[in-house]
Amino acid sequence: MREDSNKSIQPVNNSNQSVKSSFWNELKDAINGSEADYTEIKLGKAVFLLAVPMILELIMESTFAVVDIFFVGKLGASAVATVGLTETYLFLLYSIGMGLSLAVTAIIARRIGEKEKDKAGLTAVQAILIAVIVSSPFALAGIFFSKDLLAIMGGDEWVIETGFRYTQWMLGGNGVIMLLFIINAIFRGAGDAAIAMRVLWIANGINIVLDPLLIFGFGPVPAFGIEGAAIATNIGRGTGVIIQLWLLFKGGKHIRVFKTHLKLQADIISNILRKSLGGIGQMIVAMTSWIFIMRIISDFGSAAVAGATIAIRIMMFSMMPAWGMSNAVATLVGQNLGAKKPDRAEKSVWITGVWNMIFLSIVAVVFYFKSEILVGIFTKEKDVIEIGAMWLKIVSYSYFVYAWWMVAIQAFNGAGDTLTPTKINLVFFWLIQIPLSYLMSKVLGMDVEGVFWAIFISETSVGLFTLWLFTKGKWKEVVV
Repeated sequence: MREDSNKSIQPVNNSNQSVKSSFWNELKDAINGSEADYTEIKLGKAVFLLAVPMILELIMESTFAVVDIFFVGKLGASAVATVGLTETYLFLLYSIGMGLSLAVTAIIARRIGEKEKDKAGLTAVQAILIAVIVSSPFALAGIFFSKDLLAIMGGDEWVIETGFRYTQWMLGGNGVIMLLFIINAIFRGAGDAAIAMRVLWIANGINIVLDPLLIFGFGPVPAFGIEGAAIATNIGRGTGVIIQLWLLFKGGKHIRVFKTHLKLQADIISNILRKSLGGIGQMIVAMTSWIFIMRIISDFGSAAVAGATIAIRIMMFSMMPAWGMSNAVATLVGQNLGAKKPDRAEKSVWITGVWNMIFLSIVAVVFYFKSEILVGIFTKEKDVIEIGAMWLKIVSYSYFVYAWWMVAIQAFNGAGDTLTPTKINLVFFWLIQIPLSYLMSKVLGMDVEGVFWAIFISETSVGLFTLWLFTKGKWKEVVV
């Protein structure tokens, strides 16, 4: 009887072992890169294979942002404020880079879904050319007008006279940031998310090692102060771009650029620019709203800017994994629409949305109860901690809704419909968030806390509206 009982239990153990083995094999494939056709395999597996490397990629990106502000924070509130004010201009660059990336990912994904790998390679080359041209004006502005740009944003004397070198390096070397965005967008659209992950890990790993070395100095290496942080970023990300180009020509599992692709294709450039206008507009609206928000916050002093900057970095760290899952949606929607499978594209959004909601709900709880401890990791100044913790606690209320906004917006972008999110951002960020921030902080006398509550109101509203619009399904009809 005992022998029969043991025999009946054995298949269960084998089943458990099989599940564990399957999980680890899929995790290994996700990290190493899979040759799977994302329009054919099970959706849960497709989301997993794409989301894991995208999450790991963005975790490293956000880790660098946190480490960077940790070391810069030791130089004082004005140094942190320099980073925050410089980033308001970098947000303009990011808006263009991300806007182009949205279009590039959508177009590459659609070509891969259509089994047109040669056209995908041609598109990749044209996208890189556009990135080089677009980054040039930002470089000139940063090199020659960094002090003026910081003064416009209300920087104090230390920021303008000392911090300007950080701005000079960051804007002057923006080309590596732009190329890193665009080439990784190429890999993600093709389904080579693991390559994008590895490149960013290498680039930001170098940043993290060089950051304290160049900021504080060691042995024969002089201390560059805040300028050292920017130099480290340029070296790390520049190395990443070199690796990207080498891998693109060597060939990933889904895309490769050949010498025959190295030619100007006006029709493809035109298509990228046309499709990216909505994405760029979408990002410019969202990013420039932060410029106005930071300008309002700067009226309350460097401590307020420093607190807000630290809070944003912590938020970035927590949200990058969520963005990684959302980016998987863009690839899946693009490829499945290309393969004429719109229902499968929609289902991928709902699956990822549930995962995203669970993750960000956990983050929200941590923010609510541990906000002061989190901000205190980066600074010991009580007023900075108080302001940063206030923002984290208030923003935690909106994370449940924000999770769904992220996947819904990426569904539109992955389909190539970047114009709809632009219109949404224009209304909710420019026409609601900015005026409401000014009204609540200055007119109603709520000071910097009023800005944070205005952000909560506007971002909760935009999340609910975007998800409702997604359910209408018109994004399935977009032609790329």
